[in-house]
Amino acid sequence: MAGTASQASLLLQKQLKDLAKNPVDGFSAGLVDDSNVFEWQVTIIGPPDTLYDGGYFNAIMTFPQNYPNSPPSVRFTSEMWHPNVYPDGRVCISILHPPGEDPNGYELASERWTPVHTVESIVLSIISMLSSPNDESPANIEAADWREKRDEFKKKVRHIVRKSQEML
Repeated sequence: MAGTASQASLLLQKQLKDLAKNPVDGFSAGLVDDSNVFEWQVTIIGPPDTLYDGGYFNAIMTFPQNYPNSPPSVRFTSEMWHPNVYPDGRVCISILHPPGEDPNGYELASERWTPVHTVESIVLSIISMLSSPNDESPANIEAADWREKRDEFKKKVRHIVRKSQEML
């Protein structure tokens, strides 16, 4: 197991270095604590032309020791109102689900985690999720009502965007 953890550590260090050298629009990422390459702090900038535009949303990305064979978990530490984010902040998107067949039959194996994903591809998928909610298998049932309760949804999202700006 130690070999797997050190391989994961080397890969994460490389991805961190690559992101520092070539930052990607829409987010910033770094280690929560310089002594632990398996826990990252990510700040996602609300995508332009969405309800989240102008917001700054913090999340913690926690990588398993056998990364990239297993996906990290991602949890918003900033308040978030979205159909694909559990009330406790955990992000629910297909690429963060373990590889293989979905026991519930909702996702194709090809939509789930594969070792080719990087920190960059994961965060870009989360940014895409903010732009296009999937309410077919929601993590937050209340937020999934966004089509029927559009005004209430917009009001809650505007509130969290304002709140995120105050935290800067």
